[in-house]
Amino acid sequence: MRELIIDLDAIAKNLQTMRAKTNGALALAVVKADAYGHGMIPVAKKLEAAGADYLGVADVHEALQLREAGIDLPILAWLHSADENFNSAVDAGIELGLANVEQLNRVAKAAQHVGRVARVHLKVDTGLGRNGASVSEWPEVLKTAHGLVAEGFIQVVAIFSHLSCTSEADDLRQIERFESAFAEAKAAGVEFELRHLTASDGLLRYPQAHYEMVRIGIALYGLSPFVENTAADFGLIPAMTATAKITQTKRVAGGEGVSYGYLHRTAAESTLGLVPVGYAEGLPRNATGKATVSVNGKNYAINSRVAMDQFVIDFGDDEVEAGDAVTIFGDPAAGVPSADDLAAACDTINYEIVTRMGGRFKRTYLGEIA
Repeated sequence: MRELIIDLDAIAKNLQTMRAKTNGALALAVVKADAYGHGMIPVAKKLEAAGADYLGVADVHEALQLREAGIDLPILAWLHSADENFNSAVDAGIELGLANVEQLNRVAKAAQHVGRVARVHLKVDTGLGRNGASVSEWPEVLKTAHGLVAEGFIQVVAIFSHLSCTSEADDLRQIERFESAFAEAKAAGVEFELRHLTASDGLLRYPQAHYEMVRIGIALYGLSPFVENTAADFGLIPAMTATAKITQTKRVAGGEGVSYGYLHRTAAESTLGLVPVGYAEGLPRNATGKATVSVNGKNYAINSRVAMDQFVIDFGDDEVEAGDAVTIFGDPAAGVPSADDLAAACDTINYEIVTRMGGRFKRTYLGEIA
């Protein structure tokens, strides 16, 4: 009675659409956070078949899950706990994004322990203020990396960073800092194959910063990285449709309160329909009174309180019955609300909407790789 329909063919098409916007750069497909809520393993298998060059995840646990599922593509993981044991990652050939000397030394010990050279990407903080070596730390990171390469423990695959996408001026300043950082790496004798800086947003805005590889995240799933642009503006197809079936309808008199707090009262005799999706499935509670859903080709407001397991729609005199499908969001080209619509109603972004969808939703895949 609750279903997330994931169109894997759309994801494959989105990969090709975004790849075509680069000048031959390698494509790292980001599948962290369970592929932004779309299901990491089925999505990764589809992307591997569709020709992605790399997969990207946040942590080693996600990367190892991909290897256990039989994914052979290069995989990069870049967010590590302070006590991360890198042995399994190095042994599985996971490439590691590293940001400081301590991480480098621990990865080198893991490489020595398992008898395999660790492939690493050195991350410099160019202004986002999150993960990455600061400008003052960067020389020591490079010196340490150079020494560990000479000892045969690591191979530096790439230099990378991440844009803040605060403004064009800020981004251009970060691009300049990034170019200084990899120039410094070359001067320190650190050899590397790749540079990667842009994610979906930077890929679309700064072709001069594509370098040898781009990281494609939200755009893979058919969503725009910009609130001022739709997915269709970039030729992207939304991959997730969130649906449910009405479990109960009933006729009630006018003036009746509906759900917790009576935030909505019927204006006249009306038909109420119960939808079995709530915040346990990831539908934000603050969608109440702001968001709409689609039933039988018509949009209806979520006027009653979104509860843990359900919400109620006031259908007035419209014909509706138990079992009718409710589209919470999907492809707006089909005339239904989009993830962007729900995000705007809830004062958040489309990334959060799709990533949080789960709970008791059943996932159904179109175009799945066996």
